[in-house]
Amino acid sequence: MMKTQQSIDFFSVLNNRHSVRHYDPSYKIPHEEMLQMLTEATKAPSSINLQPWRFVVIDEHKERLKDLVRFNHSQLETASAMILILGDMNHFDYADEIFTAAVDQNVMPQDVKDYYMKSLPETFKQMTEQKIRENTLIDGGLVAMQLMLVAKAHGYDTNPIGGFERKEVLQTLGVDTERYVPIMLVSIGKAANPAHDSVRLPIERVVSWNKADQVVGQSPANTK
Repeated sequence: MMKTQQSIDFFSVLNNRHSVRHYDPSYKIPHEEMLQMLTEATKAPSSINLQPWRFVVIDEHKERLKDLVRFNHSQLETASAMILILGDMNHFDYADEIFTAAVDQNVMPQDVKDYYMKSLPETFKQMTEQKIRENTLIDGGLVAMQLMLVAKAHGYDTNPIGGFERKEVLQTLGVDTERYVPIMLVSIGKAANPAHDSVRLPIERVVSWNKADQVVGQSPANTK
């Protein structure tokens, strides 16, 4: 696989990542580099390291999604690819494979694997579908953010997209709508123009120490 330059400054990546809607439509990301970026993105943490994320990369015949991303046509038409990030509701099916590999690579003791494989089936059985879904969405959000930072480190820009016809997109791409939950689409490519900066609320408006009443539940009219 291609190697990313290791001298890239993290804070440059962090501060220069912005959502981009218009890309150079002539630029195509090589599959090898796309796989490298996705591999790097999956270094993100997940609950019990069960890695519930799955990816569908759409870099050909993107027009299939035209009527399903009505407010995001520019990204669809110009990006090198649209990446559909999914959450696998049956991700525990991969537990033995993951934990066995961890034992083989000496990053998990055998007794820890045995404990997990004995206790987790009952734990998952007792969890509601809604709880599994919530955990899966959290893990999916983590990998999505990591993917966008990784892409910027590789010299690409991205845009997270939540506005799309979720069930219809899954059906169009042949995804099992019972097993997989759509987390978001991420457009990726070379920006056609410099991205616009954006503003954030002052940090004192979103942080409190040791109790929540200073920031949580207050409307702008009640803040000073």
